[in-house]
Amino acid sequence: MITTRRLAAGACALLAALAGGVAPANAADGPAKNSPKVELVLDVSGSMRAQDVDGGRRTRMAAAQQAFNEVIDATPENVRLGIRTLGASYAGEDKTIGCRDSQQLYRVGKVDRTDAKAAVAGLRPTGWTPIGYALRGADQDLGTDGGTRRIVLITDGEDSCGMPDPCDVARELAAKGTHLTIDTLGLTQDDKTREQLSCIAEATGGTYTTVRETKELSGRIKQLVRRAETPVETPKPVTGTDQCSTAPELRAGIWTDREKFSEHRWYRVKVKPGQELRASVSVGADRAVDRDYGVLLRAVTEGGQELVRGSDAGSGRTDVMAAGLRHPVAEAKDDGDKAPRTVCLEVSNSFSAPPSVQREPGLPVELAVDLVKGPDDPSDLAAFGLGRGWVLLAVLAVTGLLAGLLWGWLARWRLAVWREN
Repeated sequence: MITTRRLAAGACALLAALAGGVAPANAADGPAKNSPKVELVLDVSGSMRAQDVDGGRRTRMAAAQQAFNEVIDATPENVRLGIRTLGASYAGEDKTIGCRDSQQLYRVGKVDRTDAKAAVAGLRPTGWTPIGYALRGADQDLGTDGGTRRIVLITDGEDSCGMPDPCDVARELAAKGTHLTIDTLGLTQDDKTREQLSCIAEATGGTYTTVRETKELSGRIKQLVRRAETPVETPKPVTGTDQCSTAPELRAGIWTDREKFSEHRWYRVKVKPGQELRASVSVGADRAVDRDYGVLLRAVTEGGQELVRGSDAGSGRTDVMAAGLRHPVAEAKDDGDKAPRTVCLEVSNSFSAPPSVQREPGLPVELAVDLVKGPDDPSDLAAFGLGRGWVLLAVLAVTGLLAGLLWGWLARWRLAVWREN
């Protein structure tokens, strides 16, 4: 009995030792939990049969499959890759079924190149184009367990379902604050497809590209997958208020919010003596808006006195408006003057839109805040407050007066010399 127990104990110890030795090796083989994640979303609808890629020598589907094979081979070891399809299963006429035809073909994780290529090789152009539904599915596939999150959508046409609208879905996903980026690649060049894919990409800070060659498609996807490796600072969600006294306090970093048309939102920042506040804001027009709009960023004291402002305006030629400002706080003169100053930041916009345009969620706002050492050189204009309300007006008035007097004196002197000669 004792021998049996000893053998059993030894077997358990051996198994534990093996488990302890094997588990770390397996964990090291795959990407870390917070490694970047990318999901490729491929359109497998019936229109992908068209043979117009590479000068008409290859179908859209064949070009996508070859590009995917090359991308799978080139995927970095620390990137978790997944594949989702849309329109790959249902070839019927029932729109309700066709507009839910999206499945995850390959789970997001370490790439088994053989399995992933085999899954892609079996795809045949089949059904509908439920882009909005597929984007929601891809967002769930990526999860929220850390690491950058990127979706690369490859399609040859616009959404054929209408509900949910892909642009609205992209805005919805961006509003969740999980820093999801959607890049779109179009295999056709018609205006409707371009407008929809551009809208999807712009709503999440992604890019849109039209591709007509297999080599170009493969290269662009590889570039986007590698871009996922680049470390980025994930913006932290925040909700501004309608007055400074109740505004959230921001630290140095990047913050994201949503702002309705023509809304004013407030935030607070603590600035120590000897520091300089640097802030910038960008507001994206992620939907159709009227021409002539602008963005204003102001720094104000708790008492309402304006310190400095930055603004930008456009007339329909850009999709993102940005403004920035700098505000230094002087060094403390005594120990009782070392308390941080509260600076109120106001973000406002003058966007408007036709009544048919959806108002919710609001426009995407990204606010960058940095606190650095204040300027040492007293000649720095910001140290004197140039650009702050009445100070700027006074400087301009004095400068204009002196310039006018000097010009008048020179003109009279030249006239006197001319008369003498």
